[in-house]
Amino acid sequence: MALILAVACAATHADPAQSEPGPQARQVIVVRRGWHIDVGFAVTDLDPPLRSIASDLPTARFILFGFGDMHYLMSRTHNAATMAAALWPGRGIMLVTGLEDTPQRGFGADHVIELDLADDEAHALQDFVWNSFVTGAGAAQIYRSGPYENSLYFMAIRHYSALHTCNTWAAETLEAARLHVHSTGVLFAGQVWSQVRRLQRQHRSSPSLALAPRRSD
Repeated sequence: MALILAVACAATHADPAQSEPGPQARQVIVVRRGWHIDVGFAVTDLDPPLRSIASDLPTARFILFGFGDMHYLMSRTHNAATMAAALWPGRGIMLVTGLEDTPQRGFGADHVIELDLADDEAHALQDFVWNSFVTGAGAAQIYRSGPYENSLYFMAIRHYSALHTCNTWAAETLEAARLHVHSTGVLFAGQVWSQVRRLQRQHRSSPSLALAPRRSD
């Protein structure tokens, strides 16, 4: 199980097919990529300052954000020792993926869930994502090109460990929007995905049920 944690956020996938996207509402997009969860938005739904990242991927119509272990992802050798090292706290890294096609076309409809957000939930979620990046002079710091076309690695503020994985980060991101998602004890993609599927069902029956009550302050 320990080694599974190390690779859960490290798997990369073939570059999604490229084509024209359909019309989008203001939604958060949750994508399950094997053992890893990404969250994202249509570029037109990005708010400043997160919108600035889209300028680094000018052909993208959708932007996905994910968190991972820098040491593992940058290592040329993914053996047992490298995976075990990822279990200890270490530098985190953000992977940003730009899609010219819809996420459904890129990853399959069964691996994509879209949740409607009010403006304040969208702002809160995007603020959390932005605050996950190392920034300087108001800009996120690009580390290097990503593992496939139209992707980039950025330096992350948070550290990666066996107790704070890519999927913990994804759950925290949704939690920041005050959706009914918990991040405590979340390590695996399935733990996030089951919560997001429940939210999807609640949104379909009554959108207000999936949102936590707003604070009076």
